[in-house]
This record gives sequence, C-alpha cells and structure tokens, in this order.
Amino acid sequence: MKKSVFFTFLVKTSEIILIIFISLQKMDLDILKIASETNNKKSLKNYTHNSKLKNSICGDEVHIKLIMKKNKIIDFSHEGNSCIYCQASASLLSKVSVNKEKIKIDNLCFDAESYFNGNSEKIRKKSKKFKKLFNKKNLSRKECILLPFKTFKKLKQINVCKKN
Repeated sequence: MKKSVFFTFLVKTSEIILIIFISLQKMDLDILKIASETNNKKSLKNYTHNSKLKNSICGDEVHIKLIMKKNKIIDFSHEGNSCIYCQASASLLSKVSVNKEKIKIDNLCFDAESYFNGNSEKIRKKSKKFKKLFNKKNLSRKECILLPFKTFKKLKQINVCKKN
C-alpha cells in the first residue's frame, strides 16, 4: 500500500513539473518569436541619430541608428550582440517607433523603466507583445530588456555635411 501512495505522489509531482516546464518553454518561444521579427535589424546608412550601449553585467550590446525628419522617426535600425530578451526588446521598440514622433518614444522608454521600478503598468497596455516581455517572470532579465530603451534615450544627432 505504501508503494502505491509513493508512486501516485511521484506521478503527480512529475505532472506538475511537466506543466511548469511547458509553460516556461511557451514563454521562451513567445520571446523567440518576437526576437525573430528582424525587419529593422539592419545596417542603416545616412542615419541622422545614433547611440550604442553595452550592458556591463552580461556584455549585451545594442547599436541604434535612426533617420529622423522634423522630430519624426522615418527609419529605425538596431544591431548588436545580445541575448534573446534584448533582441526581442529591440525588435519591439523598433517596430513601434517608425512613423512616430521621438517624444512619444521617449515617453515609452520612461514607461519601460517605470514598469521594473513598480511605478507603472502603461508599457503593458501599449501592445500584447509588450506584455510578454514586461512581466514578473522576466524580472531577472530586466537589464537585458531595458538595454534598447536606455540606448534610445542616449541618441545623439549626427552632424551631416551637405555636399554642393
């Protein structure tokens, strides 16, 4: 009798572990899917603004280049060597930035940082995909997720000399 109770306990425990594993794997697949959207992962020529940051904790690196006209983002590129969470974050940021005014994306960057400081849920309301990145399960990946937003906030305008 004791053996059957123990066996039942092992089976139930194994089922619970499997359910947890599958749910964790699903989240990783969602993040992977977002990161695989690489339309803006490119080298942008004739950019007007750029910024490059490196995460001192893990070594992730992001380089953002923009073409802006009258404070509106016309094109956005991101490049770098980074983990899947950072790539997903950069992909989402680039996707929502094109054809938006820079001030709106500056506000989005503030909302992103505020989320991890416990001050705001605004970032999660912007898109379903932001909900997949900005959640309590990814708290340990905070710096990875925020790196593209921090890089955007450090954008500098490039002085372009016009040729006659």
